[in-house]
Amino acid sequence: MRDNETFRLFLAIDPPEESNREIARIQERLQKLVSGDVRWVKPGGFHLTLKFFGNVPATEIEQISAASRKAAATAAPFTLSLRGLGTFPSARHPRIIYLGMEGDTKRLAAFQAELEQELATRGFPMEERPFLPHLTLARIKSLPESDGLHRELSAGGAYEAEPFTASELCLFKSELAPGGAIYTKLAAFPFAGSAEK
Repeated sequence: MRDNETFRLFLAIDPPEESNREIARIQERLQKLVSGDVRWVKPGGFHLTLKFFGNVPATEIEQISAASRKAAATAAPFTLSLRGLGTFPSARHPRIIYLGMEGDTKRLAAFQAELEQELATRGFPMEERPFLPHLTLARIKSLPESDGLHRELSAGGAYEAEPFTASELCLFKSELAPGGAIYTKLAAFPFAGSAEK
């Protein structure tokens, strides 16, 4: 790794393999309904992102790791489940299709705020948008008005996956490629704290 290299980095929770299989099944179900110009996240690329950095010099990876290690050391593992279909920025003008999150989401939001603060003390700008735990399934370029996604959102179809335990925070490198982003896990920081606070 050269000091003048930059990497596109983010911190995220990586769902376990069984959850990834369930998410892929949900995605397959949706793919039959959505007919627009849509780029689906590849199975294995599903993440619950807590902090996106963009391009970061290689020299700053150690600072990100130190902040992540410190924050994760005092947080207990999180029990999370994926439930409910949603879109950003709105149902009328969807650009992202996502699965919502339930379970320890209040504690997760508090942890994410602590992580932001810890990173800010090391010079990383804080995210201005409020944190909404979610898992991206697809990115939409264009969608016909009559597309099945609109009908499915209106109908409130049941989309859910079994609960899972998030036991670590992961640092990922993302490389943009013609077939979709390629993710490489650079480090993992165990949630080593207690939920009894």
